[in-house]
Amino acid sequence: MSKTRFSSLPAAEIQSRLSTWCDSSQRDLPWRESKEPYHVWLSEVILQQTRVEQGLPYFSKILARFPDIETLAAADIDDLLLMWEGLGYYSRARNLHQAARLIVHERGGSLPDSYESWLELPGVGPYTAAAISSIAHSEAKAVVDGNVIRVLTRLVALETDVGTARGKKEIADLADILLDHTNPGNHNEALMELGALVCTPRQPNCHSCPIQYKCHALAMDRVHDFPHKKPKKKVPHYDISVGIIHDDQDRIFIQRRAEDSMLGGLWEFPGGKKETGESIEETCVREVREEIGVEVTINSHFATINHAYSHFKISLHAFECQIRGDALPNSALPTAWVAHEHLADYAFPRANRRLLDLLQNSDEKTR
Repeated sequence: MSKTRFSSLPAAEIQSRLSTWCDSSQRDLPWRESKEPYHVWLSEVILQQTRVEQGLPYFSKILARFPDIETLAAADIDDLLLMWEGLGYYSRARNLHQAARLIVHERGGSLPDSYESWLELPGVGPYTAAAISSIAHSEAKAVVDGNVIRVLTRLVALETDVGTARGKKEIADLADILLDHTNPGNHNEALMELGALVCTPRQPNCHSCPIQYKCHALAMDRVHDFPHKKPKKKVPHYDISVGIIHDDQDRIFIQRRAEDSMLGGLWEFPGGKKETGESIEETCVREVREEIGVEVTINSHFATINHAYSHFKISLHAFECQIRGDALPNSALPTAWVAHEHLADYAFPRANRRLLDLLQNSDEKTR
């Protein structure tokens, strides 16, 4: 399918219908009130891989704590990670913090004002740069996210796999042709809202769609056939074993993950992945030895938490442990012995936090 074929679409009429629909139907979201670039940037970073309903409370509390680029740049990364806890994809927070410091310390505190200058910041790719520059600066850049892809592929019944280079090119061409250059920010928001509220993956409300009269997929009764994607691979599962190690003051040992690792910068219990041929208890003892250089005795199984990440699932098996002898933990990573009541001051991955909640409940029952 070529750009020439897309050019036959009644772009002006589609733009008008989208605009009218959006004016009456879009959600009242805080970053839409002022279109202040810092607010738009923060919202777009939070909403990467995150639904609006989940991201909204994070936006509000992070903005309240860091109301401008200067306060964000001056913050300790641990403070931001703690506020980000539960949102996932923590590299977004680290990139946001790094970008804020770059803007304040190297660019005089002036936020970018164009698509190309936004692209220069850590964590800002083509979609995010297009969204910010169109919404905050009225730059004529079309956005292409999952919602937009779904709307556009259904509109023209695009048979191409959207994960291929050809599919991405065709969607980008179509988005460019339909873009309202006089009001690109509102147009982009309208398309994204349409995908989020009406043209949904499983139960689209086609008869409420302002552009359904031109939808090829609806006319063919094949709405659920689009967008075309390769079948998902089976999600792998891993057994992870961790040690909850207490000292004689009933403090708990934790360590911080390397910045360049998955969930980098967050705190966790020492442990790791089960290897073939070993029991889950043996995994705990081995991983603790390898990570912090001490031998432990397992006192009891504390809990097993099942958790799903974006590309794999885990069963997190936690064991109450005690260090043998007088050896002290030795790790190249930052470590801490923390009293139970202070564990809330540290940012943990969600599965580890669920263990901490269980520990807190256990403490309350024994009081």
